[in-house]
Amino acid sequence: MKHNNTYDILIIGSGLGGLISAYILSKNGYKVAVLEKNAQIGGCLQTFQRFGVSFDTGMHYIGSMQEGQILYRLFNYLNLLDLPLNSLDVNGYDVISIVGKEYKYASGYENFVEVLSKSFPERRKEIETYIKSIQEIAQASPLYNMKASTNYTFVNADYVKTSVNEFITSITSDYRLQNVLAGTLPLYAGIKDKTPTYIHALINNFYIQSAYRIVGGSDQIAHMLASSIRSFGGEMYTNSEVIEILCNHEHAIGVRLINDEIITSDYIISDIHPEATIQMIHSPLIRKVYRERIRNLENSISNFTVYIKFKENSVPYQNYNYFYFNNEDVWEANNYSLSAYPDTYLYMHQCHEPNPTYAQSAEIIAYMNFAEVEKWAHTKVGNRGEAYRVFKEEKAQRVLNRLQESFPGILASIESYETSSPLTYRDYTATKNGSMYGIVRDKNFPIQSLVSQRTKIPNVFLTGQNINTHGILGVSIGAIITCAEFLGVNKIMQEMQSIE
Repeated sequence: MKHNNTYDILIIGSGLGGLISAYILSKNGYKVAVLEKNAQIGGCLQTFQRFGVSFDTGMHYIGSMQEGQILYRLFNYLNLLDLPLNSLDVNGYDVISIVGKEYKYASGYENFVEVLSKSFPERRKEIETYIKSIQEIAQASPLYNMKASTNYTFVNADYVKTSVNEFITSITSDYRLQNVLAGTLPLYAGIKDKTPTYIHALINNFYIQSAYRIVGGSDQIAHMLASSIRSFGGEMYTNSEVIEILCNHEHAIGVRLINDEIITSDYIISDIHPEATIQMIHSPLIRKVYRERIRNLENSISNFTVYIKFKENSVPYQNYNYFYFNNEDVWEANNYSLSAYPDTYLYMHQCHEPNPTYAQSAEIIAYMNFAEVEKWAHTKVGNRGEAYRVFKEEKAQRVLNRLQESFPGILASIESYETSSPLTYRDYTATKNGSMYGIVRDKNFPIQSLVSQRTKIPNVFLTGQNINTHGILGVSIGAIITCAEFLGVNKIMQEMQSIE
């Protein structure tokens, strides 16, 4: 498709951060175009079809969607309230299984305390302290409460400089309760003595308020946003891979596509990984020290996923997510054993219709280091060879056998399955080594591990999961921070409040 030759703003990548940025800026009169290298828009919002079933790839459930809650308010502003949702079990939307013993996370602050206290009756006060603490942390960030502010950071630096495990240990001395409270760490690939408290607190607070699955797939978010962007005069282009950000001696002037087409613009926003962005810039405006800093940042672990289609009416629908740990210490998940793989997994049914009686499909997500697939790093999707296929099949059998331990008989109900590896994730999302959540936030180096929305080129900006934090809420707030460079944060907040 031939593009127009000049725009106010070009956005590289159509993940959630890029789409929200395009929505906000096109709504405010900027001439915007989104350039996506793949045939499908959405980044981690993408779904794919196998065996007549649609599978999510990255956005599996969302939180805080009751009226007045933070994501509801954001979705109201983004015209996404028509997204079909199915509430997860309010008395146990997440189940944490540690060495065969199960514990439930319930929706609502008081309900969370009530339900978890049944497993730890002598620790009720400590559970109450935990809930109060994560609420306070969430409330300490102006943007997470849709308040106008010039400060995008957290009021209390302790939230940034204290690790999750230190925070939890300061609340309770009960070892099992410590691990249960850390039991959703696969949602942020938590690392002991490294992941800052605020990451954990914002994510758990987000889901504890309310938790939902999207009925029919997360790609609906991408298509709804794209429709709005077009209605504001913005343009969306797929199969349009950017290979270079072009610069003069002062600033960026446009981009070069893989077909050698050049598109000019006044500003560029990159929604892809910062390192991939920097690699597109050959200008001396990006100094070696900045390139090295971005290149040397640690990235989170990747994953191996099994996508399951069940035999019809054979598996009752589970209205909760299942976090499995085969180790008393959940923080050992990152240091998994190859011989006992997988030590940890997240098992989720997909919601293909409102309030289903039976599950049609499910996903099992297990950690996987990129080193396990590095020998195939030079290959492309669909052309990785027989050895890779055998590798994936052996891993799939391990994952499915582990699932059978928690859900006896489940294997007999599986009709078909597909798999993906860190290479799949890398090739579809352009994230380094297939990293699930991008750059690791490190409480020991809070400034160094923070990537600004601004680059060293004055008219090139970043958005996406590496700015602010990952996840649907973190990326949405990050997009607001990026768009504030053009509009000012107070204007965006006022727009949101004016439609409530």
